[in-house]
Amino acid sequence: MDLGNPVLKLCQEGMQAEAEGRLPDARALFEQAWAARTDDYDACVAAHYLARRQDDPAEILRWNQEALRHADAVGDDRVAAFYPSLLVGVAMAHEQRGDTAPRVSRSSGRPSMTVRCRRVSTASSCERPPPLVFAG
Repeated sequence: MDLGNPVLKLCQEGMQAEAEGRLPDARALFEQAWAARTDDYDACVAAHYLARRQDDPAEILRWNQEALRHADAVGDDRVAAFYPSLLVGVAMAHEQRGDTAPRVSRSSGRPSMTVRCRRVSTASSCERPPPLVFAG
């Protein structure tokens, strides 16, 4: 992980703000990270964290899909470990929206994946997906 990368630094600061319960500050830091993005890798990371701080399920889905789109565009192994978290985020957003069988496909040259959501009760027991782990 490039600790000098301003986007990653802002996301780390945002995670710290989340841990301290300063959720509006976290969202503002993730928005700053999005504004500072310079490539698809930065955009993938920033969009992932922005998705976590949205209240509207449609916006959660939009930001998770944005993160996936940028992950597919990176074109190298830096984002390979991100996909499970990104796909869980998309699936959970679909569940929160009440979608029952969304399909998520990746066009990165790798096999397509299908994610199916099933509502297990009338009350959603979803939690936010785990954050991305940066490999250095």
